Amino acid sequence: MRLRRFRVENFRSVIDSDWIEAEVVTALIGVNESGKTNLLLPLWKLKPAREGEIVIREDAPITMFADIRSHPGDYRFITAEFEDETLGEQLAELVGGDPSPLSVVQVQRHFDGSYKVAFPEVAVQQPYPTADIVGELEASRTSMEELDELKKEEGLKDQILRTLSGEIEKLGARTSQNKFYLSAMRGRLAQISPTEPAPTSTLVPKLRQLLNSLEEKIESFDAPRPEDVEGVLDKVVAALPKFVYYSSYGNLDSEIYLPHVVQNLKREDLSGRDAAVARTLRVLFKFVRLSPEEILAMGQEVAEGKGATPDAVKKVSESKDERFILLQSAETKLTREFRQWWNQGDYLFQFLADGNHFRIWVSDDLRPEKVKLENRSTGLQWFLSFFLVFLVESSGSHKDTILLLDEPGHSLHPLAQRLLSAFFDNLSKSNQILYSTHSPFLIDADRLERARKVYISGDGSTKATANLRYEEGRKSGGKDRNLGAAYAVHSALNLSISEGMLIGCEPVIVEGRGDQIYLTAIKSLLIGAGEISPKRELVFPPGGGTKTSRTVASVLTGRDDRLPLILLDGDAMGLKMQAELKTSLYVDEKEAVLNVDDFVGFSGAEGEDLFPPGLVAEVFDRWLRPEHDFADVLVVGKPIVPQIEVWARQNEVLLEEGWKVELAKRVKARTLEKGVDTIPASYRENWKKLFEAFNLKMST
Repeated sequence: MRLRRFRVENFRSVIDSDWIEAEVVTALIGVNESGKTNLLLPLWKLKPAREGEIVIREDAPITMFADIRSHPGDYRFITAEFEDETLGEQLAELVGGDPSPLSVVQVQRHFDGSYKVAFPEVAVQQPYPTADIVGELEASRTSMEELDELKKEEGLKDQILRTLSGEIEKLGARTSQNKFYLSAMRGRLAQISPTEPAPTSTLVPKLRQLLNSLEEKIESFDAPRPEDVEGVLDKVVAALPKFVYYSSYGNLDSEIYLPHVVQNLKREDLSGRDAAVARTLRVLFKFVRLSPEEILAMGQEVAEGKGATPDAVKKVSESKDERFILLQSAETKLTREFRQWWNQGDYLFQFLADGNHFRIWVSDDLRPEKVKLENRSTGLQWFLSFFLVFLVESSGSHKDTILLLDEPGHSLHPLAQRLLSAFFDNLSKSNQILYSTHSPFLIDADRLERARKVYISGDGSTKATANLRYEEGRKSGGKDRNLGAAYAVHSALNLSISEGMLIGCEPVIVEGRGDQIYLTAIKSLLIGAGEISPKRELVFPPGGGTKTSRTVASVLTGRDDRLPLILLDGDAMGLKMQAELKTSLYVDEKEAVLNVDDFVGFSGAEGEDLFPPGLVAEVFDRWLRPEHDFADVLVVGKPIVPQIEVWARQNEVLLEEGWKVELAKRVKARTLEKGVDTIPASYRENWKKLFEAFNLKMST
């Protein structure tokens, strides 16, 4: 079951986050106190693997606390949309119909713990358009006009045709037909249908065919919504993936004082860091398969005096041996499984119990001496603690678990954070991941479509947007410090460019983020198909438009005394900048200034035109679901963006700011999903020519 998007409402600092699209890996980026945690916690509480109880006094916004406390069932705090084809097929057996629209389900959870589900792609039954009904009646009339009536049916044909003509005339003044009108019309037509027609009649079967069609339309008004069918809610909730939430507050210490642990694990009033640590300790002892009470009891010494009999001493010794063996078994299992999970070092863990203390020691191949966990890096403490929570709470069902990581690895060295980002990619093959961060080192500049910016809006509530260029401080009335939410993204881009300069990558400056997304997709597809082998890693930093592209290019001048490649659009601004660059900054390296026109086959082209127009139009229509599809008016062989803009004006469709970036993300996702083999050969050849031009420049 894949999480497609989610929306948080009425939860702590969040009044309404708006819809947040979820990728395989999704990064929630924002400054401290922007509310990132308050977007992850509601997801966890949708269906927590363990714990994650709803606590109204902590989870309700302060201004709404009284209302929610009085009527918890009236307030939802999370709505999540999932996609699962297998579930759709199972639900179709319950409710009937096409399983495809049943594969997408929205699940809400309310403060009283109750669930509600909805199916956004299952059409709501609307009144039938008059034109459709008239067309059906006219078709029936025409077909009956061609039939001969039997002698026993003399006058029936004329009566039927007159009645049909009368009904068609009545329909002319109505725009649509509801259930009651259709029922009345069917009743009038049914009155002229003989109860015992002649066996060889051709007129009556035709009339009954029309009556049956009208009956189906009438019954469709009474068909229950899928979410109202008994058993659907339970089946959906049972199919929901488990959510595992983890924050650094739950990191383990190396030395654990068992009497305090026994006390804390029995308490129900813990919160914050104490609750997080208690949760991790509970997980640890479940992994060891011993409770802290058992570890204490199995380590008790024999009391001095008469009680120190040989049998008592032997019993205590056997108990300690059993505890030692259990702990050794647990540490061996942890060492083996942790190595398979995190391959950045061969760590060896050791569990030791001594009196009232339980200790964790660590060594590795580079430092074979055993060291207390607390004396190793905070990063290792985080990885070990998170691993235990993930391993135990998911109960081995890792594939059906969605991971929610709050500020993961914030104590790691920047290079280790980059490794953590790569680790997420590997882990995402079996688990969807959502994490919050303010570190640019945990933002993949090559996967910016995964990033969602979290900020404080003008009313003081938490919001999220996929538009990374959105200046929330200026446009929403928020405070200037909210602009820091974008700083991490900008820093990630700068790091990507710097890495290109420092470790042999080749930057290709493009005009905007949409172009970056398109070229990244093309690169992935061609490399995956074995059709290109770039001599250096290609990165595509967006210049922010034609004006700033010149500045970015000049900043990158220096490595090997060469200017970076730059790819411009074929529109008027792009052509003007191309001419200016070739007579100024790039006067000696004109071949490094490329234009999309040269790889598309017509003038005025932009990044969108590198992809088949039918694919772009399909994705665009699927995204906006307009009343009149853009694909119906698409003209192949001309730039697609101006066509979309003209179509939008004519159809009064509002194209939000940043729509081209959102379209690019959806086209990339759709293309990667379908695979390179579905791309026409002519477009693949254009792609190869473009990347050959990049390689040619890199080799000079």
